[in-house]
Amino acid sequence: MMDQIKTVIRNSHATLLQDAVGAAALVAMMLVALHFPGFS
Repeated sequence: MMDQIKTVIRNSHATLLQDAVGAAALVAMMLVALHFPGFS
C-alpha cells in the first residue's frame, strides 16, 4: 500500500504541484469575493 502511494506521488509530482497552485488561487479568489462587499 505504501509503495503504491509513493509511486503515485513520485510519478505525478508536477501534477500535484499544479493542483496545489490551483487550489491556492481558488482560496484567494474566494477570500477576495467574500470580502468585496465590505469595500463599498
